[in-house]
Amino acid sequence: QVQLVESGGGSVQAGGSLRLSCAASEYTYSSYCMGWFRQAPGKEREGVASIDTDGTTTYADSVKGRFTISQDNAKNTLYLQMNSLKPEDTAMYYCAAEETLCVEWWFLEESFGYWGQGTQVTVSS
Repeated sequence: QVQLVESGGGSVQAGGSLRLSCAASEYTYSSYCMGWFRQAPGKEREGVASIDTDGTTTYADSVKGRFTISQDNAKNTLYLQMNSLKPEDTAMYYCAAEETLCVEWWFLEESFGYWGQGTQVTVSS
């Protein structure tokens, strides 16, 4: 059972950048669909980005062109580079994994079975 630990959250002003990291307890490249989700207070958890077993990336419309998902296979680490941050990006960010190809509905919480504990991102205006 893979374990995930996020880091890199913090507080930043609008327009700034942050890079989130997610360390996995085992090798996930080529066998796991990996994703980043976020949940703001009072809202449902939503998919932000995913990376498939072949490296294909997919993004929510709200973050396209601003966020980049990537992974360092040697370090078993998933990243989310977030640029041009907006106050509406404020949320708890979660790393997720599922030992399968990414599904078309990857952005739904039930598409992933393994989750990290989350890291808080706060963007002030």
